[in-house]
Amino acid sequence: MIQLISAPSEIGAGTRGASLGYEAMKIASLHVDPTFFKRHKPEVVETANNLLFEHVDNPYGKRIKGVVKMYRRIAAIVAETMDDGDFPLIITGDHSNAGGTIAGISQANPDQRLGVVWIDAHSDLHSPYTSPSGNVHGMPLATAIHEDNLESAINEVRGTALTSWNQMKGGHQRVKPEDIVFIALRSSEDPELHLIDKYNMAVHRTEAVREKGVRAVYEAAMERLKDCDIIYVTFDVDSMDPSVSIGTGTPVPGGLTEAEATEFLQLFAAEEKVVCMEFTEVNPLLDDKGNAMGEAAFRCLKATVEVLEKR
Repeated sequence: MIQLISAPSEIGAGTRGASLGYEAMKIASLHVDPTFFKRHKPEVVETANNLLFEHVDNPYGKRIKGVVKMYRRIAAIVAETMDDGDFPLIITGDHSNAGGTIAGISQANPDQRLGVVWIDAHSDLHSPYTSPSGNVHGMPLATAIHEDNLESAINEVRGTALTSWNQMKGGHQRVKPEDIVFIALRSSEDPELHLIDKYNMAVHRTEAVREKGVRAVYEAAMERLKDCDIIYVTFDVDSMDPSVSIGTGTPVPGGLTEAEATEFLQLFAAEEKVVCMEFTEVNPLLDDKGNAMGEAAFRCLKATVEVLEKR
């Protein structure tokens, strides 16, 4: 059974509004499939968004103590869902939450090799040591691979920021770097590029999608992850081109079309090794076309669920 999970935390983002992403998709559903969220009632994860109204005390990991709480809360519900034999389908606020999802998958499947498909304009491989902004939504993959990237450090991390960062990483590596596949990646900073090159991570940029086609890139991703027992797919809506909508925190030109994104999601949803999927970073407060991003994201979600239900 598919278990929808809503985790509307946005404390890892640098702009406000991602916590409204689930509601934006819910409103969009009224024009497409009004009973969708009645049929798929979400478990709602308590947020720590109250921290948005407090002073930021860790410039290299803003609100990082709250992100630790979200990791624990999301990990617990994801692990419980999987322990029950259900498929977690998660709608989150900002992408920092993905680290908690990965922690939950790892917790529920400690002896299985986990692969990650990261459909996103950004690589999110920063750590507090390397981040120029301190926004934790740029760090979830670094926690998953247990990587500080000290050779690229520009910040000195101490005190509660260091303690919280180590708590987010946990005691072990949850994902091997070589088991990460990026799709639609087009905005990475030097410390992140260093890790991509260091570990020879698989990157399929939008140009490759146009040149080879969606199915060919999907097949290459699955070939790369053939030794993984299970796979997690995360879909940041900024993987799509701003022509779809700029209703996301960090839009980047040159992204996927909605049709390409949908095809990727449906192909991965049909794959038996895929055990969890996530939609993230819908921000209706930044949308220049009403609720266009919420509408596009919901259409992608509905198409994904239709395939998952046939498995």
